[in-house]
Amino acid sequence: MDQVFNKVGSYWINQKASKEFNSVGNDINSISDSIEGGTKWIVNKIKGKMQKPLPELLKDYDIAIGIFPRDATNYEFDEEKKKLTVFIPSVCEVGYKDQSVLRFSTTVNGFLEKGKLTEIEGMKTKVMIWVKVGSIICEDSKVHFAVGLKKTRSRDAYEVLRDGIKVEKF
Repeated sequence: MDQVFNKVGSYWINQKASKEFNSVGNDINSISDSIEGGTKWIVNKIKGKMQKPLPELLKDYDIAIGIFPRDATNYEFDEEKKKLTVFIPSVCEVGYKDQSVLRFSTTVNGFLEKGKLTEIEGMKTKVMIWVKVGSIICEDSKVHFAVGLKKTRSRDAYEVLRDGIKVEKF
């Protein structure tokens, strides 16, 4: 009987220890990921390469700052290739004061040039039905959306940051 209790007890302790080690391993991975992101931030700060807020980057390239939802704060921008990737916490829609609506995937990619965002992936607009936005061209008072055809809208509708409304699917 003692042998049975010893085997059951050692099995139970072994299982508990295994779970604890897995938990510690997950915690270490989480800390490692946090440190990696923090390290990138510190290295970029030391190099003098602090990432601008997204609205500032868009303004520098003469793009209306309210094109993306307010919570789209994380992005990657390759200055050499001009590739912009914007990360959005969830699929969402943004309504603008001119009654237009844009829908965003969790990742939006495109190429950023002065006054243009081209080869866009992850953005749609409603023109009777939802259609993919291929490019955005910003001019003095107008924003042109290429959606198979050119849809021109007033730029001032896109100069204010707006909250996205979470939707189920892109």
